[in-house]
Amino acid sequence: MWSGDELDLDAYLARIGWSGGELRADLPTLKAVHRAHTGAITFESLDVLLGRPVELEVKAIEGKLVHTRRGGYCYEQNTLLAAALERIGFEVSGRGARNRTRGDSLLAVTHAMLVVTVEGEPWLCDAGFGWQTPREPVPLSRPGTEVRQGEWVFRVREEADGVLVLCVPREGTWRDLYAFSPQPYHPVDYVVLNHYTSSHPRSAFVGQVIVQHPGDRGRVALVGRELTRLLPDGRIERQEVPADELLALLDREFGLRLPERDGAELLRMYCAGD
Repeated sequence: MWSGDELDLDAYLARIGWSGGELRADLPTLKAVHRAHTGAITFESLDVLLGRPVELEVKAIEGKLVHTRRGGYCYEQNTLLAAALERIGFEVSGRGARNRTRGDSLLAVTHAMLVVTVEGEPWLCDAGFGWQTPREPVPLSRPGTEVRQGEWVFRVREEADGVLVLCVPREGTWRDLYAFSPQPYHPVDYVVLNHYTSSHPRSAFVGQVIVQHPGDRGRVALVGRELTRLLPDGRIERQEVPADELLALLDREFGLRLPERDGAELLRMYCAGD
């Protein structure tokens, strides 16, 4: 399903800084791989801004995210994670989700995430929801249970027709991140969603810088010209990023070092937005 046999697993494990020892298709391995992946590979959509195609074949994603140490957005991140987990021996299924972080607007299904079944229990796995993504899998068989991951807390609640919603606490209440149905999605479905997300003029990823990372002590997002830092206590810090600081900030905050040509093109487009 996920072309795990095409993945250079050793290179992937080196990229995520794997130090978890022997790989087994069990829950400790799943948690460790998920945490290592989300810690090492930044969420970013700079290729969309630069007008370049986002390829979803496993070897193309491996070349970009593993060998050239770039980041990617949900279709790339979770296709890579799915290929690795499949290669290790996990049962992996795709899902499509509706973003609910923008108020009451009903948005189309555009987010890709995974469900991994371990010893008969399904777990939400997602390396691609930007700075708000869980660092570790979240159980799906116990809706309403609060799951603490270091300083951060998540829970899944159930709605009608089997729809599940991933939630986080904000300002004294639970807020929805996204909702998904039990319908399995396949890699070919992500190709269609990726086409819209990377090219439609109404896509949030078209025409602006989006780079994010879910850190343990602070979750950081650069959207447009604004850098936002979400702290575990709920405080939010914001600052505008001037053009002459952009490339250094991408390296310092997100571990992204672009080739000289790409950096120059990104700066040109960034300055054009003034």
